[in-house]
Amino acid sequence: MELDELSQSGIRRIADYSPYLDQLAGLAQQMGLRQRSNLTHLEKALRSHWKLGQNSILSWVPLDQSVLILVVPHYAISEYVSPQEDGTMPPLVSPRFVTELISGDRQLTIEQMQKVARLLNIEPVNIALREPLEGTIVETKIIEKMIRKYGINYVPSRAVTLFDIVGFSLLTPFEQMTQLNSLSYSLNSAHAKMLEADVNIDFARSSSGDGFYIWNRDEGLEASVNLYHFMHIVLADNAIARSKSASKAVPRLRACFHVGSCYEFHQAEGLNPTTHDFIVGDVTIELARMIDAALPGQILVGDFMADIQTPTDTGDFEVVPNVDAVTFLQRAQGNLARLSGMELSGERVTAIKCYLTGENMGGGHFNIRRLTIRDKHGLSRVAFNAKVNIYRETAQPILLGIQDRKLPAIGTI
Repeated sequence: MELDELSQSGIRRIADYSPYLDQLAGLAQQMGLRQRSNLTHLEKALRSHWKLGQNSILSWVPLDQSVLILVVPHYAISEYVSPQEDGTMPPLVSPRFVTELISGDRQLTIEQMQKVARLLNIEPVNIALREPLEGTIVETKIIEKMIRKYGINYVPSRAVTLFDIVGFSLLTPFEQMTQLNSLSYSLNSAHAKMLEADVNIDFARSSSGDGFYIWNRDEGLEASVNLYHFMHIVLADNAIARSKSASKAVPRLRACFHVGSCYEFHQAEGLNPTTHDFIVGDVTIELARMIDAALPGQILVGDFMADIQTPTDTGDFEVVPNVDAVTFLQRAQGNLARLSGMELSGERVTAIKCYLTGENMGGGHFNIRRLTIRDKHGLSRVAFNAKVNIYRETAQPILLGIQDRKLPAIGTI
């Protein structure tokens, strides 16, 4: 059976299945039945053009009673920016142009759509709708999320944390399974505790084999700070579980945090795109190199400098420029009061302190040590050693990370 025939056959089988609006229930419940039905129809059409992952949807334009979309084969995106193998033909468009096309909002004006279609030498596809679009903010936001789900998204600055299970490859398959389940529970438990404290986080995960990459689907500086807090609540839950376990059911963890660029996408799962996100990019590469050098129980923070796009009250975005790791940790420490009162293992949290470690300079002052990490490829990068101390009313404090005095004196790990 040819791929196109297989795609159409699969699409017919799931013609009445449209789960995506259910995932956006908080937004969808603000719409009427007709509007919701209209968007369900649109998603079915988008899925048919996606063809089980054969194609990627780049952009869209709302018309009177239809939506115009740009559809390209998934491999074509890289071909647009690659010269011919013999070097006789230049790339069709610049890498910067393609990066801008798969970054940020996907909605274009009709003039922009025509220009992009002409440059890429593709014909826009018109999807007729059952009802005219209402043009509301909620409706536009849902369509944006649909388009991104069936395409590739470039994010210039994404905060990501990596949890790694120490000695994972030496465990039996059964022990690996139980330790991954234990880590998953700690993730879910930390999420519930943060929501109870009215700290929002919409976390996504992607397997690293020995653990998980975790990021916040919400964007902005506050969302990135919330992810950092989420990391140390996960580590605290894991530390409490380890103290109570006499078996190998609970993993020993090490963790890294970094901000950098990445590509986000959904893979085909059966006949639908997965509900899970996947990421790959500079930020995951840096985290993987850092975690290889991390000691058991250590928390490393990458030496980043990022312009972080942050949503405003008006629904627009503003850029917070030149956020580095030290400034970021100061911001994180500044809003920790929101987590006071949280309960960990039945004990109320009275205070949390997070900081980057360094040498004692006397007089109660410490510097911040820069650690140089050299990898197997001969490349080096800078990271910081982080500590988190969680104080509780009557129980012993939870001390996460390792002390600076346990690090190599020469500052290389």
